[in-house]
Amino acid sequence: MSPILAFAAPFRWRLLGAGLLAALTEAAGLGLMATATWLLCTAAGQPPLVVLSVAIVVVRTLAIGRGALRYVERLAGHDAVLRMVTEVRARIFATLAERPAAAPALRRGDLLSRMVSDVDAVQDLMVRVLLPMASTGLVGVAAVAAAAFADPLVALVLAVGLLASGAALPVLAARLAARSGARLAPLRARYAVDTIDLVHGAADLAAYGARDRFEARGAAHAAELAATERTLARRAFAVDAVATVLGGATAVAVLATGLARGVDGVWLAALTVATLATGELSLSLLAAARKGAEIRGSLHRLTELLTAPGAAAAAGLAVPERAPTLRLAGATVRYPGATAAALSEVDLELPPGRHVAIVGPSGSGKSTLLGLLTGAIAPESGRADADGTPITAYDPERWPAAVTGLLADAYLFHASVRDNLLLARPEATEDELLAACATAGLGDWVAAHGLDVRVGEDGAGLSGGQRQRLALARAVLADPGLLVLDEPTEGLDPAQADAVLAAVLAHRRGRGTVVVTHRLAGLDAFDEVVVLDAGRVHERGTWGWVRAHGG
Repeated sequence: MSPILAFAAPFRWRLLGAGLLAALTEAAGLGLMATATWLLCTAAGQPPLVVLSVAIVVVRTLAIGRGALRYVERLAGHDAVLRMVTEVRARIFATLAERPAAAPALRRGDLLSRMVSDVDAVQDLMVRVLLPMASTGLVGVAAVAAAAFADPLVALVLAVGLLASGAALPVLAARLAARSGARLAPLRARYAVDTIDLVHGAADLAAYGARDRFEARGAAHAAELAATERTLARRAFAVDAVATVLGGATAVAVLATGLARGVDGVWLAALTVATLATGELSLSLLAAARKGAEIRGSLHRLTELLTAPGAAAAAGLAVPERAPTLRLAGATVRYPGATAAALSEVDLELPPGRHVAIVGPSGSGKSTLLGLLTGAIAPESGRADADGTPITAYDPERWPAAVTGLLADAYLFHASVRDNLLLARPEATEDELLAACATAGLGDWVAAHGLDVRVGEDGAGLSGGQRQRLALARAVLADPGLLVLDEPTEGLDPAQADAVLAAVLAHRRGRGTVVVTHRLAGLDAFDEVVVLDAGRVHERGTWGWVRAHGG
């Protein structure tokens, strides 16, 4: 089963009910046209009122019932589908949050497009594709069966016309839409990327005089998207016109066949008008076929994200209550599409309470190593264990209690300092918040501004150093068994950096800490310094030993 349709399983009865209501709505529309025509034709002969009374009641009932059924169908269908879409969006968010490596190459605009536009395609799949196809197909079969009571040959003519307009034309419409529709999802994602770049990179673009160039590029991409959508619209209008003509031709054929077969005139008139009304069914099927072709790319992108290697898995083993011993043994990591390994056969042992510094230039694999420890990345070969059990086997939602900290992509929310800190430990007291800020070197600033000052989106209201120290304070407050810090003193001058690092290690005395840094200076308090280069361990030992050997 498709991972997208699997989300519909809990709501299958709601969706089935919505489909039946949709079929009843369409049937009521056809019945209304046929009954009203029969009533008009019969009334022309001025029969007794009792002959018309039942038809009058049926017409009124169908007219009211059609509107009521449509309302209930839309309410029931959208209720089920919106619940399903909520589950899809939550699952995608959880996938990205728990396993960032599931989408390593996606840009922010592309992710935004997948979270919004592509997930909306799931709603279109159910409401505009599957439900209309199912209900319209059911009503078409019922219409042919009803026509068979008047005359089998008339029913056959109607069936041929419905197959042509309701099966052959939708296939053609889907193929025409697929040619351009397959490009819509990536074009919309690219448009979202352009928008994000122009908004968030406005200052840098202005500083380097590149704003006009980026705006021109965005305008070109927008024009390409608009041209693709216009092409789809022109093809849709052409196919709809053919369907309308074919519907009229089917009605004429039904009328001619009925006259030749001697079908009662009143019933033939009702059947002919009902045949004309089936044109709405054909147009509904055409719209569903086109929409299905258009959203195929979006659904493929969602499926790709949900089934990507490293995507969020079900809850695993319980996390040990005491701090575990972490061990990397021959751990090798290679990112998708990369020829060289980010880490190659790395060995590392981290017993509880050990302080280790990971040093190396950019691209040496330092952040990848932290990804192994936090469970965000699984090794391609070798092992990454905690107390002898693979780290990825533990419950990903509980593992941060054992290993977490300040990672390279730490985010500050557009909220107060207090709110950002409490993400790490919601039950923390004010004294604990202040202590964490003091450990991170932010004590004086917090004393002057308070914990309730807002920091702006991603810390935009703070300096680079203040932003980094606030993220560090949040990591310190979490107080996991093993604290991992990726460049915790970035943006600070060497004296401040050494002071903050010393304060963190003093606070973490007796509990494990792993610090990634490109600076070898100021690491004398660490139990071990590991030097990485090109994904391999180049040197390891005490700080003094590494310095003495040229590390």
